[in-house]
Amino acid sequence: MREMSADKIAEAVKNLCIEASYNLGEDVEEALNRALAAEESDTGREIIRELLKNAEIARKDKLPICQDTGIVVVFLEIGQDVNITGGDIHGAINEGVIEGYKNLRKSVVSDPFVRKNTGDNTPAIIHMNIVPGDKLKIGILPKGGGAENASSLKMFLPTAKKEDIVKYVVDCVSTSGPKACPPLIIGVGIGGSFDHCAYLAKKALTRKVNRNHSNPEIAELEREMLKEVNKTGVGPMGLGGRVTALAVHVEVFPCHIASLPVAVNFECHAHRYKEAVL
Repeated sequence: MREMSADKIAEAVKNLCIEASYNLGEDVEEALNRALAAEESDTGREIIRELLKNAEIARKDKLPICQDTGIVVVFLEIGQDVNITGGDIHGAINEGVIEGYKNLRKSVVSDPFVRKNTGDNTPAIIHMNIVPGDKLKIGILPKGGGAENASSLKMFLPTAKKEDIVKYVVDCVSTSGPKACPPLIIGVGIGGSFDHCAYLAKKALTRKVNRNHSNPEIAELEREMLKEVNKTGVGPMGLGGRVTALAVHVEVFPCHIASLPVAVNFECHAHRYKEAVL
């Protein structure tokens, strides 16, 4: 059994929150550069150049990539041989968020109706899995409101075809237009249950941009969805163009014989995901 202090976990979460807010991932930046080469619209190219410049300034001057620093979504993989000491895991994560967001905008309200800000960006949303081993993997995904609000979930009949699901994803993009701040990274969850397919869609966003699914059939579905999404002409920031999305990532899971749940979760161009292994 390996002992790990709650303080160590809190420190890691703090650092990841700050890193995610200031530093756009290399995979996202590379995808934006590919988009710049592919975009045919003058306006679209200018927007992408500005997004790349914004990322450079944020990294250099230690400023948030986006003013919406998001609600913190945490993906935890806890080795079954890890023993947390000096506190509990949820408390440690939220303490890390509090410290990490001291100089960042606080975006969490304590009640959906009262709408009073918690003042420290907690509580975080925590997804936890127990895995073999004695390591702890922490993934931090700060989720902005604009992209999150454009997300959708539909319970298809089991008779639905792949083309029906592709159309649904494309329709979600067309309906949201500029609201999710394209170019987008799109997570799609297929299967599981009502709640689990939404988790799959969000988990899909943690994959490196344009790293296709390991299953060739699902990888082909991702490429088809991306192609169709980019035919919509929504374009960068919704002002028209060839590049509406940088990537579509699909995750699948077995489901009930009578249902076929599908969830679509959007990320904007300021896609922030960082992880660490302790």
